[in-house]
Amino acid sequence: MKNQTVRTTITLPAELLAAADKAVSQGKAKNRNEFVAQALIHELEALRRAEIDAALAEMAQDPEYQAQVLQMEAEFAVASWEALQLEESPA
Repeated sequence: MKNQTVRTTITLPAELLAAADKAVSQGKAKNRNEFVAQALIHELEALRRAEIDAALAEMAQDPEYQAQVLQMEAEFAVASWEALQLEESPA
């Protein structure tokens, strides 16, 4: 099934449009619409990654989260050691 598209109008600086058109002429995208869509997808993905990074950084500073991590590490220490020993033993 094809993605639904919506026609819209945007205003861009002339040099930005010229750079986009140059990229299209170099085969970076089939046409201007595809190039703009790719750029939007790329930017939205970057924003999402930044949100995830910020959440992870916040978790790293959270004492309660750090306590939970240490508790889980302690609970799995024996299993981790056993797995390491199995990996190192001759087959």
